[in-house]
Amino acid sequence: MMRSHVITHFSMPNIDLHSHSTISDGMLSPSRLLAHAAVRGVNVLALTDHDDIAGLSEASRSAQQENITLIRGVEISVTWHGRTLHILGLGINPEHPPLTEGLKKIRDGRMDRARAIAAQLDKFGIYGSFEGASAQAGTSRLIGRTHFARFLVSQGYAKNVKSVFKKYLVKGKPGHVSHVWVSLDEAIGWIRGSGGQAVIAHPARYKLSNDLLEQLLCEFRELGGAGIEVVSSSHTPEQTRQFAALATRMNLCASCGSDYHGPGESYFDLGRLPALPPECTPIWNEWEIPDYAETGATTLNEQSEQTGLQSPGKSV
Repeated sequence: MMRSHVITHFSMPNIDLHSHSTISDGMLSPSRLLAHAAVRGVNVLALTDHDDIAGLSEASRSAQQENITLIRGVEISVTWHGRTLHILGLGINPEHPPLTEGLKKIRDGRMDRARAIAAQLDKFGIYGSFEGASAQAGTSRLIGRTHFARFLVSQGYAKNVKSVFKKYLVKGKPGHVSHVWVSLDEAIGWIRGSGGQAVIAHPARYKLSNDLLEQLLCEFRELGGAGIEVVSSSHTPEQTRQFAALATRMNLCASCGSDYHGPGESYFDLGRLPALPPECTPIWNEWEIPDYAETGATTLNEQSEQTGLQSPGKSV
């Protein structure tokens, strides 16, 4: 039986705290995602589907089979000062009523937005996009922009999902639709109320001015936010250093996540994150996890200098 321990810098497993399954807009089912994580040497994985926690039960069962510590998570869509932000909830209780009810409201709003996106694309002669995106979503309870992007790629409108966003789905393009999500206060309240920690996902993606970024971090911290995603597939090495310094100065913890969606759609595969800068306080600093070192699990240092050396806590 593996003992649990507080993580130290001398016993850090391979950690990824941001991933998606077919429950939202990922390409792999929760069980296949966990199997892939195991193959890639991941010891600790957070499943953080967009605005949905329906995959956590399946993921928990698969995590036990694969000897992976699962962090129960979610990625909540937030509107702040007219901008869309994504807030990760790590270590949540998926049965917390305010959280489950709030996420359902967001998913209902996503469906309204999906129909509006399809109507916009109709105006530009791209027909059948709602049905196409629905087919791409499969059993998912929500239809997101990624599903529209995959449909547009399948119809030859772009060569890959990343180029679709730039050409059709961002502000000023044919398929862009403004939408108001929940407030930052609400999202953090749901996460903390469920026993979880709130983390700002891929902060460089929001392209905030220095003043606005400072304002966001101050407000986030005052509302009870715990950390920011310092290491992300969306960040350059320079941005990683920038957010490491900000996290330290603002007394916020640092997290790491690949934002993995599936083969061909992610900058980093699972288990291949760069290391968290040593000056940061990891979000998992007080978490407990099995001692993977005793099982002979390969650490990131042993895999490569570019692999992510980090870790969080027991299945929560």
